[in-house]
Amino acid sequence: MATDYVLFIHGVNTRNENYAREMFERLEKSVGDRQRNLKPIALYWGDVNKPAESNLLGQLRRSSYWDDMWFRGFREQQIIQFAGDAALYISRHVGAKVVNRLKTQAIANGLDKAQTDDRLHIVSHSWGTVILFDILFASRWDDPRVPGHNDVMEIRDSIFGVAGNNSELLRQGIPIASIHTLGSPLAIFSLTNVNPGKDDANSPSTHDITPNLQTLLECLQEVRKGKKLPWRNYLHPGDPIAYPLKELMTDLVDGDTKYLDIQEILTHNAGWLEIPLAQTLLPLLSGGDAHGSYWRNNKVIQEIINVVQQETPTSGLVSRPLQV
Repeated sequence: MATDYVLFIHGVNTRNENYAREMFERLEKSVGDRQRNLKPIALYWGDVNKPAESNLLGQLRRSSYWDDMWFRGFREQQIIQFAGDAALYISRHVGAKVVNRLKTQAIANGLDKAQTDDRLHIVSHSWGTVILFDILFASRWDDPRVPGHNDVMEIRDSIFGVAGNNSELLRQGIPIASIHTLGSPLAIFSLTNVNPGKDDANSPSTHDITPNLQTLLECLQEVRKGKKLPWRNYLHPGDPIAYPLKELMTDLVDGDTKYLDIQEILTHNAGWLEIPLAQTLLPLLSGGDAHGSYWRNNKVIQEIINVVQQETPTSGLVSRPLQV
């Protein structure tokens, strides 16, 4: 029986490794298909930079001005963790630690045992989407001298259609069957692809995900027999990190709209009391709640189930498991 691996990756300011448990339990309960085996892979990286954050907080608290600052609790519990998570991954050294952690957890959760008819469904939240797409597609990991290079290439060689060290493995590995982005800032991150110089073609951004993502989509369409890859982008209108993706991704990699079935799904409809305040700064006070709401949202869970149940095994693939 084919296995549908559901890979979860969280975003910034997450300090609970069980963040996806409730969602997966509801997914598993809702499937109701004994011929379909769901297996979770919940990746957790939120504590990798904890020592550095604790050290910074200690330094701030020793300042004679810290007690005079407004919103100290918000600064300590939200801003430092939020910005710290983003900064840690951009760092070569700590980013390599994150990559190694994710690879090790993927193996521990059984992705190394994936068979040729298994499928991979990606559920990525917030900055986790940026991390995952960076690992799979960005050229900044291509240099063998870069910390984390070997782990990144091993991950890529294990995903069908993603180029790692061995070009012969491009069409081996587990195929991605659907993508679900929750409150994704991928649109903002795409600005790192922009090179303001005149010789853009000769000096592309090392954060550019476009060429390798394009290759993935082309390879997947071959084995999916022309069927578009489902991509659902979930948006809470009060989430300041969430941005639409359909037009962006169409311009980047799917100008002919033949590779991706992207649908934007609004997870919350504003009530009549909320509408007058919607474009003011007041909703930002609850923006954190909105940003974390996707894991429990009924629309999100039901749509993921709908997509998973519609996917069928992709034949003719050769498995290529992750290596320790």
